[in-house]
Amino acid sequence: MFMKALVVGCGHIGSVAAEDLAKSMSPVEVFVADKNVARAEEVTERIGTNNVSWIQMDASNYREMVKTLGDFDLVIGFLPGSLGYRLVEACIDAERNLVDVSYMPEDPLTLNDKAVRANVTVIPDCGLAPGISNVLVGHALGKLDEVWAVQIMVGGLPEKPVPPLGYIITWSPENLIDEYTRKTRIVENGQIVDVETLSGLEEVEFPNVGMLEAFYTDGLRTLLHTVKNVNNMWEKTLRYSGHAEKIRLLNALGFFNEDHISVNGVSLSPRKLTVKLFERKLRRPEIRDIVVMRVEVSGVKNDKHVRYVYHLLDRYNEERGTTAMARTTAYPASIVAKSMLEKAVKEKGVVPLERLGVSEEFFSTFLNELEKRGIEITEEEKVAE
Repeated sequence: MFMKALVVGCGHIGSVAAEDLAKSMSPVEVFVADKNVARAEEVTERIGTNNVSWIQMDASNYREMVKTLGDFDLVIGFLPGSLGYRLVEACIDAERNLVDVSYMPEDPLTLNDKAVRANVTVIPDCGLAPGISNVLVGHALGKLDEVWAVQIMVGGLPEKPVPPLGYIITWSPENLIDEYTRKTRIVENGQIVDVETLSGLEEVEFPNVGMLEAFYTDGLRTLLHTVKNVNNMWEKTLRYSGHAEKIRLLNALGFFNEDHISVNGVSLSPRKLTVKLFERKLRRPEIRDIVVMRVEVSGVKNDKHVRYVYHLLDRYNEERGTTAMARTTAYPASIVAKSMLEKAVKEKGVVPLERLGVSEEFFSTFLNELEKRGIEITEEEKVAE
């Protein structure tokens, strides 16, 4: 059956997902949509397959967006976090299924009942973390009789630390700043609590990478609501040593503030200026990146204390010129989109990935598809004596 998929937002991540979906599902016609016509055209030409086209779409025009979405069988969203929730609402109003990656501040689960009534499936947070991490947590939960703790550590890094922050930008600078400034929630002693972002600093050594620092960020997302009766659960971002201290300094000096200030009679937002400076100074395509992740879920299975530990280490793909961050963020979305187009996901409403990860069939398919794309995840089961 002929189907049409719409990729909304064709930046560094969305363009990779569009190419992957187009090449893995040649019968599907893939459209890339962006407010920037030149970028949409360039991405279409770069992909270069007969089943890829482009359209212009302004996500700030809600009525037009709903009308446009209605022409497609599936929508895959790569908008900035500030527009993510709006896209979910628009897909529900258009009665179209959505696979979304945006790091939205709102809780997409609040739209579950509305999505069910519209007979729509929305799968949020289909990136790296949240995303792959949720699938791994769900898989472990499906094996345990009781869950005690969930620990997620993840980071995108240059192969070696580079000044001034020991970091390079491989994704949205807006979402990066969100990650450093948004309120962080974790589970501590069975209760959801707020902690200071960038706190909980610790040093952790990773094989084939070395010593890194880890600090709290708000990456649990839907896991806060779907993982029941857990004692402790948190997500930490990984960076090279000293990064958190530098980010705290920038924040303390007001570089991430949104309130406008006047400079020589010109009103500007420090945050928007910082986004531009990050884009200019930290976007270093000549420097190769890596992505490292460890997910650990512990609990009880058959009256024994069991830990499931998952490891991922991915590197820049020289052959395709694709960053590790783009690979590990875009491919999960395109893989889940493929499952949706093949009608493998039956559930309606807002369906978090951890709920799908409980299914052995979904989990195996998901990991096999990642492996086809060169992303390997190892699993260890550790049983206490």
